[in-house]
Amino acid sequence: MADHPDSPQTNTPSIWFKEWFNHPLYLEVYSHRNNDEAASCIQTILSHTGLELKDPASLSILDIACGAGRHALELARLGYTVTGNDLSPFLLEEARKEALNNKLQLKLTCCDMRNIPPSGLFDLVVQLFTSFGYFDLKEDDLLVLSKAYGALKYGGWYVLDLLNPSPLARNLVSHSSRTVGDLTILEERAFDNDRITKQITITPHVGETLIFSESVRLYGREEIQVMLQGAGFTVAEITGNYNGEPFIENDSPRMMLFCRKK
Repeated sequence: MADHPDSPQTNTPSIWFKEWFNHPLYLEVYSHRNNDEAASCIQTILSHTGLELKDPASLSILDIACGAGRHALELARLGYTVTGNDLSPFLLEEARKEALNNKLQLKLTCCDMRNIPPSGLFDLVVQLFTSFGYFDLKEDDLLVLSKAYGALKYGGWYVLDLLNPSPLARNLVSHSSRTVGDLTILEERAFDNDRITKQITITPHVGETLIFSESVRLYGREEIQVMLQGAGFTVAEITGNYNGEPFIENDSPRMMLFCRKK
């Protein structure tokens, strides 16, 4: 997901992610995403869950909304049995090619996160980099939490990574423009009730201008904790960034919730 999701239009249709995440330009727009950041995030998760103390070969991990596989590939690199799930065939193919190029074992599945089967197979389920809150209805977000719960073994961990609304509201950059290769990218961000939206206008040197939208529902700490507990989770810890620093409600850029299925 984008650093600050989606479009200044109201009532953005819930299918925005089907079109945008499956478009080849998506990876061009987010080419600045950092593999070192992904590695740091994974190390924090393994450390804070205690899973780093176990044999990687004995653990199964599911990465929900894995995209092109930054985090899933890092986990596979470390020797874990990893399944990456996403709705985008294009991004899954990119992950598959990267795994093949690096001789990594990575299982990939393609389905809507609301349809993840309740297998009870996984020791860890991760949902990272603002990949939650896409849908029009909160009930669908609750369904995603129940699907994550169902995918876990008892005693397993679910790590959900969200934007922290408070500093986002203070520091929102409403307009920005940058160049990536031969593309000029204009990003316009706005709040729309309890959602953060972004409209992305992509103008190549040659060819037509394209416009895409993103829209993500924002959750404060108390609300998301209540939702997680309602799904059956115990919230064990919240960190405020990918380095694992403590969560400070008015300051931390992110809200990474470490939840246990008991």
